[in-house]
Amino acid sequence: MIVEVNNLKKRYKKQMVLKGIDIQVEEPQIIALVGPNGSGKTTLLNCMTNLLSFQEGEVKLLGKKQTDASIFRDVSYLQDNRILYGNLTGYDHLKFICSVQKIDISKIKEVAERVGMEKYLKKRVRNYSLGMKQHLLLAMVIINEPKLLLMDEPLNGLDPTSAINMRKILLELYEEGTTIIVSSHNLDEIDRLTNTIYFMKDGALLKESLQDISSKKYLITVNDIEKAKRVLHEKVIPFTVTDQYQLGFEETDVDLQSFINSLNDNAITIKDIEVQKVGAEKRYRELFEEELSS
Repeated sequence: MIVEVNNLKKRYKKQMVLKGIDIQVEEPQIIALVGPNGSGKTTLLNCMTNLLSFQEGEVKLLGKKQTDASIFRDVSYLQDNRILYGNLTGYDHLKFICSVQKIDISKIKEVAERVGMEKYLKKRVRNYSLGMKQHLLLAMVIINEPKLLLMDEPLNGLDPTSAINMRKILLELYEEGTTIIVSSHNLDEIDRLTNTIYFMKDGALLKESLQDISSKKYLITVNDIEKAKRVLHEKVIPFTVTDQYQLGFEETDVDLQSFINSLNDNAITIKDIEVQKVGAEKRYRELFEEELSS
């Protein structure tokens, strides 16, 4: 068993933050952990990695209790950048990890190239941007080639290119046999990373398979957006305007061919059709409707 969390309960004074959390992971996969700020995601990850104590329950990672320090040979936890030291370089951080983990120092160059930080590896962290700090944090948690990787908001501060590279690395790690549990607010990236998601609400976890709840969203670029809008309104076909020349709709609202036919029959030229998967955000809106409207 890779992860065993049984009836985990955590409270701060009288406030119960985690209300009997259960997680079982038997084989490598990528799992997303989603919920509003304050829902307990970071608390859960901190309890799993022994950074926080808890009142009830049990946690085992790779068959060992979370209190067994030896698990961190094969388990890594990406936290926020407050753990970094501004006066040290990125190289200094990675060199320290190599020393503790007994990793050959030549691994630093390899991992720096993999995450794309070789150009600023020897600069002091106090001069890093937010995105550069995220690159360093990623390098720090993958340099030991972990079997289990826990990540708290790894996409924070990343530009689109860096986010795409991050996703590529995580998928590569998964293909290499690493199990990844990632907490993130970036629902579009979650749709691209995994079909398994745990929504955290009121201190409890709700497990979902995005294969069961996801649908497709189509983005249609046309030559005459105003005429297209008039035609679709007349035919009572639901749509959104996503760009100056782009319409959007979900497959659950209207059939793609019917949408295309409505435009073609009225001499509206379709220039491009883009398909996106919609799952995490759709379910999030259903679960957290009150939070979104407040």
